[in-house]
Amino acid sequence: MPHARISSSLLAALLATAASANAAPAAPAAPDLTRQQPQIKKILADVSPKRIEGYVAKLVSFGTRHTMSETESDTRGIGAARRWIKAELERCGAGTKLQVAFDSHIAPVSARISRPTEIVNVVATLPGSQDASKDRIYVTSGHYDSRVSDVMNYTADAPGANDDASGTAAIMELACVMSKYKFDATLVFMAVAAEEQGLLGARHWATQARQKNLNIAGMFTNDIIGSSRADNGKVDDKQVRLFSQSIPATKEMSEAVRQLVATGGDSDSLSRQLARHTKEQGERYVKDFKVSVIHRADRYLRGGDHMPFLEQGYAALRFTEPAEDFAHQHQDLRTENGKVYGDLAEFNDVDYIAKVTRVNAATLASLALAPAAPQGVKLRTDKLTNDSTLMWQTNPEPDVAGYRIVWRETTAANWQGSKWVGNVTEATVDLSKDNVFFGVQAVDKDGNVSVATYPMPQR
Repeated sequence: MPHARISSSLLAALLATAASANAAPAAPAAPDLTRQQPQIKKILADVSPKRIEGYVAKLVSFGTRHTMSETESDTRGIGAARRWIKAELERCGAGTKLQVAFDSHIAPVSARISRPTEIVNVVATLPGSQDASKDRIYVTSGHYDSRVSDVMNYTADAPGANDDASGTAAIMELACVMSKYKFDATLVFMAVAAEEQGLLGARHWATQARQKNLNIAGMFTNDIIGSSRADNGKVDDKQVRLFSQSIPATKEMSEAVRQLVATGGDSDSLSRQLARHTKEQGERYVKDFKVSVIHRADRYLRGGDHMPFLEQGYAALRFTEPAEDFAHQHQDLRTENGKVYGDLAEFNDVDYIAKVTRVNAATLASLALAPAAPQGVKLRTDKLTNDSTLMWQTNPEPDVAGYRIVWRETTAANWQGSKWVGNVTEATVDLSKDNVFFGVQAVDKDGNVSVATYPMPQR
């Protein structure tokens, strides 16, 4: 029987089919990383300047919220303030999973505490809904205590409208709005006490968190976010400062910090990575508003409630208005030469506070909906090449779609390029590790992106 002849065109088609069958499958397309998440857009739309203004006015109405002030009265002092904050959070969180509680301890006599004093934080927790993510926690805070010129004066009126009723109002609004929605990870909204007496409330909670080995993946404090007007009268309602620590100022370096320094990653600490994410998400959702990342832990040689979290090794950042007006901060109420001194509500800009609150909301929501930052990220250095191979561990979340590698020049502050590599644990980029800094991000099927993880050398 004669052999059947195969045409050259049919043979080429058969060979192409065979080659295609033997080729490695192409990586699935990346989820849409550019679209705004509908849930986040709804949350931001729900933020109300009017409610924020009401929260500030109520806090101011207690006269003083000094840490050592009156605790028995229902109308004056820090005791009345904390009971009202708790009741208001319980009211607005009714019918949701928001859990509101006091966190209390006794502070002994110290430089700014003249008698043993009960320090009480108000803590509202929104548990995460995904088993693989619910132990991952994001914290945001404002401090509800106030002061005047003499930090030990606990009887004088200390309205504290900006410092820090503004931050307390922001976290109350965040808790009330965000409690209506579900998130994979857990969110904690805290009104902390005794910031003015030495960060005592925040330090107690952060220390307890470390002792309990809580997975605090990020912390934000909102302190002095109330005014868009500087002491020279200039108005700037288009930006907020975000303070972000690099290498901690400790006598001894941990091994992780040593590796950062050895590879030039001084600006790739956990807090700097969180700041990059915050800037990206905040500016993505709050249009015409800039998140200005300041490469310092706080204002020059000053501090806030994020500092105790940094001391415990957590990523922590501070939001503060563009330029402070010190006539309306830590001042006795008075008028001198026609100038009004004191932290009064009339000097607040509630629309500005709402913008900063929305930046918080966009960041917290994007973090709590996204996968965790990848773990065990390594950069291969076992042979000299002009490309770069990165490896990482598989994320535990069931909705992870894959990973992307990001990079920037060594002189750049923010990520400049990215490559989607699919649901793999190793990938090579045609860029030299000598010339750029890398990070690896996890992405879920909805396009929510994690904070980037800086790779350590794999020898």
